[in-house]
Amino acid sequence: MGSFKDSILSGKAYILMIFLQFGFAGMYTISVFSLKRGMNHYVLVVYRNLSATIFITPFAYFFERKIRPKMTVKIFLKVLALALLEPVLDQNLYYVGAKLTSAGFSTALFNILPALTFVIAIILRMEKIKIKSLYTQAKIAGTVVTVAGALVMILYQGPNLPFPWDKPTDADSDANANNGDFVKGTLLLFCACLSWASFFVLQSNTLASYPAEMSLTTAICFMGTVESSIVTLVMEKGATEPWIIGWDLRLVTAVYSGIMCSGLAYYVQGIVMKERGPVFVTAFNPLCMIIVAVLGSLFLNEMISLGKLIGAIIIVIGLYSLIWGKSKDYALEKLNQSEDKSAGGTFELPVSDTQDHKH
Repeated sequence: MGSFKDSILSGKAYILMIFLQFGFAGMYTISVFSLKRGMNHYVLVVYRNLSATIFITPFAYFFERKIRPKMTVKIFLKVLALALLEPVLDQNLYYVGAKLTSAGFSTALFNILPALTFVIAIILRMEKIKIKSLYTQAKIAGTVVTVAGALVMILYQGPNLPFPWDKPTDADSDANANNGDFVKGTLLLFCACLSWASFFVLQSNTLASYPAEMSLTTAICFMGTVESSIVTLVMEKGATEPWIIGWDLRLVTAVYSGIMCSGLAYYVQGIVMKERGPVFVTAFNPLCMIIVAVLGSLFLNEMISLGKLIGAIIIVIGLYSLIWGKSKDYALEKLNQSEDKSAGGTFELPVSDTQDHKH
């Protein structure tokens, strides 16, 4: 009975993460479309987090009012840090980097996210390392291969791959316009990815002492709205014009991104993270990359180069190795816990990866 329940939980985790990748793919595509047509990225971040706050607050209030832990000073400081890492730093850096490169490239580069999360988790001792274990070796090898694939994408472009729906003239001119800022955009995307990886690790740590996913999501989105508003006011010097977006695609971008990729995403990631850890949550990006590559080619006239394709294939291979190692670790941990329970001992059970740093 226990193994059947575990298989249901495992299947749910995969379904939820695949669902999120489709949501992120839509956000990446429409946000780049809006940004390249003049939308202010600082304002987009504010409206995105405001939409997420409005959406998730009623659910948090009604469904977690009896189980919500007390908000301590320590938890509040973590919420401030979480809001800074993802809503402020990651989102702003990503939007600028994607605008300087492309939706397809930025999404593909973000496939180094699981590797960065894995490295940070190791440094903070949230990820168990047994160097003689085949599963640990698979995770390390997958991390190295993933980074190598990202380097191939950055350093080698190669010829563009033709598709029947491509418009060569528009795509070429767009690519040429981005060439001068490509390196800058790549560096900004890397910094965004590092911020997001840090967010996942800190979110996992915070959930260990504040196990109310909706309430934590609400707090992060609300503080993200406050912090990003301050940043926008400073960077735009109090100008009111950037804040006016109208009833158009810019509004759709802000509301969709807020509800799907902030409100729902933080909550779903929190649920899966408590069960499987932060590295597992980040290991589904290749699916998003494939969807965005197709959408970007169809709607944004973005060309897919040979270098991007080769690098993406290498990244997928590395991530498969990483997620395979993680899945085997998870199965072994569950087996050990089951054996300990059946033995009826009084010693302490092994803690999960997401609770190794519980404070």
